[in-house]
Amino acid sequence: MKSLFSRFVRDCSGATAIEYGLITALITAALIGGATVLGDSINGLMDSTSNHLKDSQ
Repeated sequence: MKSLFSRFVRDCSGATAIEYGLITALITAALIGGATVLGDSINGLMDSTSNHLKDSQ
């Protein structure tokens, strides 16, 4: 039982998987946030261009 517990304490594979999962979640959140901001910016640019073209007719 003692050797099983010491082997369990030394095993870091579960912690590594959790760390990779957290890193992936942070990168995903950053990409979604960036895409949202970029999408809003592009939408504003397209609206502005559309309004400018309508006014010039």
